[in-house]
Amino acid sequence: MKKSIFTFSTLFALSTGVVFSQQEKLLTHFIYDKMSINPGVTGIDFAGITATGVYRNQWDKVNGAPNSALFNVEADINKSAIPGGVGVSFYHDAIGEMKQNNLLLNYSFHLPVQINGAYQGILGAGIGLGFTSIGFDPQWIPPTTINDPLLPISTKGGTMDFNFGLYWKGIKNAMRPYYVGFSITHLNQGAITNNINYTNAKHMFLIGGYKMIDVLGTGRSLDFQMLTRTDLVKYSAELNSRYIHSLGGSTNLDVYGGLTYRVSDGVGIMLGAQKPNWVAGYSYDMTLNKLRTISKGSHEIVFRYLIPLPEPPVQKAKHPRWL
Repeated sequence: MKKSIFTFSTLFALSTGVVFSQQEKLLTHFIYDKMSINPGVTGIDFAGITATGVYRNQWDKVNGAPNSALFNVEADINKSAIPGGVGVSFYHDAIGEMKQNNLLLNYSFHLPVQINGAYQGILGAGIGLGFTSIGFDPQWIPPTTINDPLLPISTKGGTMDFNFGLYWKGIKNAMRPYYVGFSITHLNQGAITNNINYTNAKHMFLIGGYKMIDVLGTGRSLDFQMLTRTDLVKYSAELNSRYIHSLGGSTNLDVYGGLTYRVSDGVGIMLGAQKPNWVAGYSYDMTLNKLRTISKGSHEIVFRYLIPLPEPPVQKAKHPRWL
């Protein structure tokens, strides 16, 4: 009975005809998914094209628990005719008989900041335009061969989505980089009314991070990240800390291990490896809420790959008289 909690909640939502949006997606490796919640980040962190994929199996062994997949692609286009960054994000989430798909297009304008001639960092101001699709596909098993016409049937719908974000990346001190960002998602609070009555709740995010390079000796660094979110009804916060160890030599390989804490939800461990052009990581979260007696924890994997962009060709002009 406990393992049917998500199926029951879906039935209740369908039968009452009203669905309220849940809190935004939860990712332990949120450090690699800043773009989908804050369009101001788009294209700032890396000079090139970056592709990121994340898969999360939340509350393992709980029937109907969330399974999520995320795919982001972003690019720094400051070397082109249009300054800034562009990106596309796709997110799929399945909870019980409810399936959600989000497609988002981002643009961020990058403003380098100098004070008294000293370079301080980059400010990104971004907007996101997207589409949210929600669908229900209940699989009823009636006790007889006669279907009950009162049972909800499969249905789906969609709505437009708008996001806004500001992001500051401070890089005055190369050994102590940091970032902070504020964003609002679902600004238009788009609603789906055809047999679903689903409304995207407006969410506010505050993110921040700080890295101490070589603080424990050469090639031994620490970093810390924070993410808070609220829809002005509920509040949640996540804290990450990692130890990053460089293996040195010609491998140019770093390995990391870390801890994460999600307020009133769970704690977890993170393990991974990275090079300048890729990152691969895994996390396991232990549940602290009421599902801890039936959940086997949450699993998450992440992979990121960077493709550097070539320098634009140098334009040369020749004049017949100068040949």
